[in-house]
Amino acid sequence: MDDRLEKSVGIPEWIKKEENQVHEMGRDAFINKSILSLLSVISKIKAQDTRKQSKYEANVGVKVLFTFGLVIMISVSRSPLFIAAILVYLLLKLSFMEAKQIIRILKISLIMTVFTFIVLLPAAIWGNSYSLVMLPAKVFATITAVNILSKTSNWSNITKALKSVFMPDIFILVLDITIKYILLLGELALQLLYALKLRSVGVNRSKQTSLAGISGTVFMRSEEMAEEMYDAMKCRGFTGEYAAIERSRWTAADALYTIVNCSIIALFIYTAFNEML
Repeated sequence: MDDRLEKSVGIPEWIKKEENQVHEMGRDAFINKSILSLLSVISKIKAQDTRKQSKYEANVGVKVLFTFGLVIMISVSRSPLFIAAILVYLLLKLSFMEAKQIIRILKISLIMTVFTFIVLLPAAIWGNSYSLVMLPAKVFATITAVNILSKTSNWSNITKALKSVFMPDIFILVLDITIKYILLLGELALQLLYALKLRSVGVNRSKQTSLAGISGTVFMRSEEMAEEMYDAMKCRGFTGEYAAIERSRWTAADALYTIVNCSIIALFIYTAFNEML
C-alpha cells in the first residue's frame, strides 16, 4: 500500500534517504568570558550601591574629606616615617574589614605597587634608591586608602558627600552619570551576549565581527539614551546644580574618626618641619 502511494504521489528518492547531520560545536570561551566579566562588574556596582552603612561607621562626608586630604599628604610628604605610619594605619583599618574585601583591596594595591616598582627599577641602577622605596609605598597607600573608602561607602552616598565638601557640580554630575551608564550599558551588552550565545550554531570563525556588532549596538543605544536623558532633565528643570538636602548628625564614630585623622595631620606637619630643618 505504501509503495503504491509513493508511486502515485511521485516522492523523490532523495527525500527518502536518511541524513544524520552532525553540527560541529564551536568553543564558547569568548562569549562566556565576556559574560562573566560583565556580570562581575555589574554585581560589584549593585552590591556597592545596596550596602547598608553601620551605625558604628563614620559619616561618608567625613570619610571623603579626610581621604582626599590623606591622598594629598601622602603625595606631598617626603618623610619615610610618615609613610610608614600611614601604612600601619591603613593595614589596621583593613584588619576590621571582611576577608573578601581585604583580598580585593590588597590584590589591586599590590599589582599597582609591583608595576610601579618595575618601572622605577632602572632608576635604582643609577643610584636613586629613594624613589624605588618611597614611590611604590605611596602608590600602595594611596590606592588602599581610596579602595577602603570605596568598599565601605555606597556610590550614592559618595556623590552626596562630594557636594558637602564643596566639590564642583560638573564633577559630581559626570561621576554620577558615568556610574549609572556603566550599569545600564553593561546590562544591555550582557543581554546582547546572551542572545549571541543562544543564536550561535556551529563554529563562529569571525568573533571580531560579532564583537563589533555588539559594540556598535551599545554605542548607538548609549547615544539614544543620552538624548533621552537630556530631554528628561530639561523637562524637569535640571540646571546642573546639586543641592545638599540631607544633613547628617554628628556621631561618636565621626568624632573618633576626626581625632585619628587630626593626629595624622599633626604627624604630617611634624615630619614636614623636620624635613625642612
